[in-house]
Amino acid sequence: MFIYSVRASTVRIVGLFLLVAVLVTVIALSGEGGVVSAASGAVEVDYSGIKSAEDRLEFMRGFGIQVDEGSVEEAAFRMPESFDRVISGYNELQKKQGLDLSKYHNKKVTRYTYRVTNYKCEGEVYANLFIYRGKVVACDLTNADAGGFVIPMTLVERGNLK
Repeated sequence: MFIYSVRASTVRIVGLFLLVAVLVTVIALSGEGGVVSAASGAVEVDYSGIKSAEDRLEFMRGFGIQVDEGSVEEAAFRMPESFDRVISGYNELQKKQGLDLSKYHNKKVTRYTYRVTNYKCEGEVYANLFIYRGKVVACDLTNADAGGFVIPMTLVERGNLK
């Protein structure tokens, strides 16, 4: 008889590996043609002046993203002083749209999450805005399904929007 036990730390390591694999896949796929790139100068994005709920909604509308306004979730947190592999991978996604979270180490940031109503894919898609002192410091679209994705908001393929 063969007995094998799995510790919680093993499960966390496997989960972290899977998350990093998804992030690497998203980074590789987001470089494909047909996307609008803020970092390349194709789109000029103003990340500042985001002080109210209406400002956040208007910012997302600028990318053609429609959300359920009643679905907003707000969470304030302190950005870590040092980034682990997951946050570093997420920051690489943000750099593709001209943002860099490394400027906000140990700063209090607020995340706003909305359910997106006009993105064509299986499962729920959420828009995340990370705001620091009225400025968007990170933004993305996320599909929370097992085979989901994380896409920088400014790199959303317009063809996926209804």
